[in-house]
Amino acid sequence: MPTASVRLDQSLIESATIMAKAFHRTTPKQIEHWAKIGQMMEDNPDLPYEFIKQAIIAQAETEAGKLESYSFG
Repeated sequence: MPTASVRLDQSLIESATIMAKAFHRTTPKQIEHWAKIGQMMEDNPDLPYEFIKQAIIAQAETEAGKLESYSFG
């Protein structure tokens, strides 16, 4: 995947570095995570943050093959 260099405010980088360490991510991956959430929130303004967060978790579980069958009734 191609990458690009961008200039970011130093305070954003510092905040991302702290959060990245807490969640065992790299600083760039933390910024990507925030960008993904922001994009999803803008694309779906009526959805609450918790729903967006659970959608991201569900996608990660799907990619990891951790699905369980659900039977109705």
